[in-house]
Amino acid sequence: MNVLIVGSGGREHALAWRLARSPSRPKVFVAPGNAGTAREHELENVALSDPATLADFAEDKRVQLTVVGPEAPLAGGIVNLFRARGLRIFGPTREAAQLESSKDFAKRFMARHQIPTARFATFADRAAAHAHVDEHGAPIVIKADGLAAGKGVVVAMDLATAHAALDRILPPTLDAPEAGAPARVVIEEYLEGEEASFIVMVDGKNVLALASSQDHKRISDGDRGPNTGGMGAYSPAPVVTPEVHARTMREIILPTVRGMAAEGIPYTGFLYAGLMIAPDGSVKTVEFNCRLGDPETQPIMMRLKSDLLELLEHAVNGRLDRIEANWDRRVALGVVLAAANYPDAPRLGDEISGLPKSSEDSHVFHAGTRESEGRIVTAGGRVLCVTTLGDNIRLAQKRAYSLIDEIRFAGMQYRRDIGHRALGR
Repeated sequence: MNVLIVGSGGREHALAWRLARSPSRPKVFVAPGNAGTAREHELENVALSDPATLADFAEDKRVQLTVVGPEAPLAGGIVNLFRARGLRIFGPTREAAQLESSKDFAKRFMARHQIPTARFATFADRAAAHAHVDEHGAPIVIKADGLAAGKGVVVAMDLATAHAALDRILPPTLDAPEAGAPARVVIEEYLEGEEASFIVMVDGKNVLALASSQDHKRISDGDRGPNTGGMGAYSPAPVVTPEVHARTMREIILPTVRGMAAEGIPYTGFLYAGLMIAPDGSVKTVEFNCRLGDPETQPIMMRLKSDLLELLEHAVNGRLDRIEANWDRRVALGVVLAAANYPDAPRLGDEISGLPKSSEDSHVFHAGTRESEGRIVTAGGRVLCVTTLGDNIRLAQKRAYSLIDEIRFAGMQYRRDIGHRALGR
C-alpha cells in the first residue's frame, strides 16, 4: 500500500515513522519531508508541496491514502481538491478547517453550541480594540484571527503588552491595512488553570480519542518568555484524569463534531482541543487545531502500540466506532532543540553533529533540517525533537536530556524542564 504524508516537520516525521512500522509494511512517501525522513530507509521524500501537483503524484503512484500534517494546506483546501479527484485523504475540508484558520469562526461556533470557552470579542478596528482592553484590563489574551503557526497568541499580563500586541496585529486603519496584516483580532478573558492537549480522530460522526499530552509553549524554563510553536511535550498528561477526559468528550469534543455536522460541515481528520483545566476539574476550550499537535505528536506516536495505518483506514471509511487504540503504559517525553534566535528570526545553515542512533525507547525526530553536501544543517526554528520512553516521567526526562548532551549545533537552545508539571503529581 502506498501512503503519502504531506508536510516537513517533526509531526510528519513521527507520523511517517510510525506508519512505516505497520505490519502491512506500506510504502510511505513524505512531501516534502526533511533530512530526518530522508535518512530513514523505509521512507522516501518527494520534493513537492503544491496541492495540485501532490494530487497528480498520488494518482501517478496509486497512493491509496494521504494524511495531511500542517494547517496551511488544510486551510487552503487540499482535502477538497483530493476528494474532487476521487483520492482518499484524511483531514478536514477547507470549510471545516475554519475551526483553526479563523479564531472568530471557532469562538462563534462554540457560542452557538454552548461549548465552554473564554468570553471573547472580535475587532477589526484598532481604536475599538484598544478601548475594549482598557475597559476590561489585564491579564487578557490577544489572538490574531488567522493562521499564525502557533505563535499568534499573546497572553498579556499588563496593559502595555496588550496594547503593543494590538498595534502589531491590527492595521492602523480599516482603509489602509498593512501588507499581510490580519483583518481581525480576537480578545479573550484570561483563564486560570493548567493547559493540556486533547487530540482525537474524527470520521465525520464517530470519535477515537488519542493519548493525552501536555505541551510547553514558552521559550524558557519555568514557562517564561514569548510563546513558540512548542518547546516540548509529554504523554500522558496526569492533569487529564479519567473524570476530565470524560468531561472533555461530553462537553467539548462530541458537541463540536455534532455541531459541525448539524451546520452542514461534517468534520473528518485529527481534531485538537487545547484545554484549560481549572482546579475544580471544569474544562474550557482555549482553541481548536485541525491537525495533530507538534510536538505532541512525537511522544504520542512513541506510545502508540496499535497499527496506525489500521486506525487511519477505519477513519477514512467512517468506522472509528469499531476500533480502539492501544498505548504503551510508559511515559513518552520529547524535548525540542531550537535554532539560534528562535522564535524571532531563527538562524539557518548551522551544521548538526552528534545525532544519536534510534533505539526501542528513543528516537530523534527532525523538523527544521535539510541535507547540504552530505551534512545535516538547521533549516527552521524548531530543529529536532529528542523523544524517549521511560517507566515514569523522571526516567523519560533523564533519558532525553542524556541524549541531548551528545547533540551539537551553533546556537542550540532548549528548555531543561520539560515535564516539570507532571513531576509534582
